[in-house]
Order: sequence, then C-alpha cells, then structure tokens
Amino acid sequence: MTEHNEAKYDEIANIVIMPGDPKRATFIAENYLKDYKLVNDVRGMKAYTGYYNNKRVTVMAHGMGMPSASIYVYELFKFYNVDIIIRIGSAGSYNDNYKLGDIILASQINTRSNIASNITNDNYDIIDAFSDINKSIIDVAKNINVDIKTSKVTTMDVFEPYFINNIDKEGLEVTEMEAYIIFLLSKLMNKKCACLLTIADENYSDNNMSAIERQNSMDNMIKLALETSINL
Repeated sequence: MTEHNEAKYDEIANIVIMPGDPKRATFIAENYLKDYKLVNDVRGMKAYTGYYNNKRVTVMAHGMGMPSASIYVYELFKFYNVDIIIRIGSAGSYNDNYKLGDIILASQINTRSNIASNITNDNYDIIDAFSDINKSIIDVAKNINVDIKTSKVTTMDVFEPYFINNIDKEGLEVTEMEAYIIFLLSKLMNKKCACLLTIADENYSDNNMSAIERQNSMDNMIKLALETSINL
C-alpha cells in the first residue's frame, strides 16, 4: 500500500489501462471486465482488477494533469508489479485531419511544461513511443476493424479551450494533459507505455463532446486497449 493506493501488491495486474476519469474506470470495469474487484478508492481514484477474455488487467484512473498522473504512475511502477501502462483519454485537435471521435495513437510526445526539470537533468524535449507496443496496437486495430490515426501529441498544463487566445498554436496537432509524464516515467524506470486518445474537442471549430459523451462514448478506444492487453 502507498499513501495514494490502498491496493495490496498482488491486487494490481502487471498491465494497467489508465483513463483520467474515475467514472470511466468504473464504466470499463462494469461493462468489459469479469470477476472484477475495486482495489483502490483513496481520494476517489478508483482502481479495478478483473479479467478481460481471461487476461488479468487493472483499470485505474490517474486524474487530470501531469502532477496527478505522476503520483499514480510512479507508484504503480515503483511499488506494484506493473510493466505496461496504456493511457486512454480524450484530446483536442488543431488539425482538421483529426476530427471529433477519431482515435489517435501517439507516435511522439512532447510538452511545453518544465515538469521534467523537477525529475531529471536529462533533455527529454521529445519522447518517442515504444515501437513494439504501438505495433501491437496497430495490428489489433486492423484485426478488430477499428480505425486509428497516428500523431505526435503535445501534453499541456492547461485546458486550452479556456485559454486559446494565450496559446501559441504553432506545431500543435493533438493535445492532452497527461501522456508526457507517463512516457517520461516509463523511460526513466525501464517500463513501457502507450497512449490512445479520442478527439473530444476540435480546437479549430466549435465541436466538442459533452461530459457524458467523454465518459461513456469511447467504446472503440477502450476495446482496442483491452484487446491489445491480451497480446502483451
């Protein structure tokens, strides 16, 4: 157990699917897992461990923003038997090649935050995705007929639709708020990860998903992550 996770060591699987929203974690457990058990509810950051097609997996929320995600990801890697994390979340697009509902697989992660300087002296301006995990995701997507697109992803410290006039949009394609720290910790701790995102905000238009749609309408992305976990 840790300060933020009441699960016992053996109650967390070695593969963890991580949405940001605790309610999405509950939705996944209730609709996709068998014989699942709530193993963490500290601060409402729910984690469930169960079985998807006989594969033991944990689904755990990481909250909003890199500071929140960094706590849960670090503890999963450091204190539990976790080897792989697949983030599944929502994102905004600045490129009309990526439209509402599109599923994005991150090929590179960068950030405009200085969070890395609090963790390491090394330069991690751009972090490449783990090619073997991404290949598995792409292969599974073809097998289950789920369309995905790859993109570089920028992790932001703010929810840009609120501050769009103050943001330099040069070079932005797909943005979200947590993936960079997951990739950085994976690299530093010799673990692996991947990031799947569903476009929920078109920052070049007025289109966006509601809170309920963000919580419940990402079935293809969820299924893709879980089907991939079987092969990992």
